[in-house]
Amino acid sequence: MAWTVPSIGSELPRRGNALSALLGRAAMRLAGWRFEGEVPNLPKLVFIVAPHTSNWDFPIGIAAMFALGLRVTFLGKDTLFRGPAGVLMRWLGGVPVFRHAPRNVVDQTVDYIAATPRVALGLSPEGTRKKLPAWRTGFHYIARGAGVPIVPVALDYSTRTVRFYPLHHAAESVEDDMVLLGRHFSAAMAYHPGQY
Repeated sequence: MAWTVPSIGSELPRRGNALSALLGRAAMRLAGWRFEGEVPNLPKLVFIVAPHTSNWDFPIGIAAMFALGLRVTFLGKDTLFRGPAGVLMRWLGGVPVFRHAPRNVVDQTVDYIAATPRVALGLSPEGTRKKLPAWRTGFHYIARGAGVPIVPVALDYSTRTVRFYPLHHAAESVEDDMVLLGRHFSAAMAYHPGQY
C-alpha cells in the first residue's frame, strides 16, 4: 500500500508550511506510522483521539498534525502554560483551562469554539493515560453544546496507523455516544493494552 497523507480542505484550520509538512511526514515515516481515512472539510470539529495509554501519543499526534498541515487545538491544565513551557504549549495549539474557575471546563470550551472561526479541537475521551472504567463524557457535552460534529481518531499501535473514522453527530444520549463511538477502539490498538 502506498504511503499517503489525507488532503486537508480549505475550510479546516491550517498550520505550518511546506517545510513543516515535510518534517512531519518524515517523522511519521521514520517511526513507521501511516494514515488511513479522510478528514472532513469543516471549519469546526471535535476530534476524539484514543486509546491514550502512553506519553508517545503526544509526539505522534504532533507529527501527524504537522504532516497534515492541520492546526489542532488541545486543552491543558493552566499550570502547564506557565513560564517558557507555556510558550511552546500555546505554539503547538494548547489552550489553558482553569479547572477551579466558577465556570466548568465544558462551558469554557464551548465558549472558545463559539468565538473561534475555525477550530479542530483534539480531545482524549479517557482524559488520562491510566485505566478508567469508562470514558469521560466531556467531549460529548462540548460537541453538543458547541453544535459541532465529532471525528473519532484511533492511534492504532498494532498497525502504526492514525485512523480517521467517519463523521459523527453527537447523540441525544451520552450513553448512546459512548456505545457508538467506543466501537471504533479496542485495547489491542493501545501502546499499553492493559491500561485501556
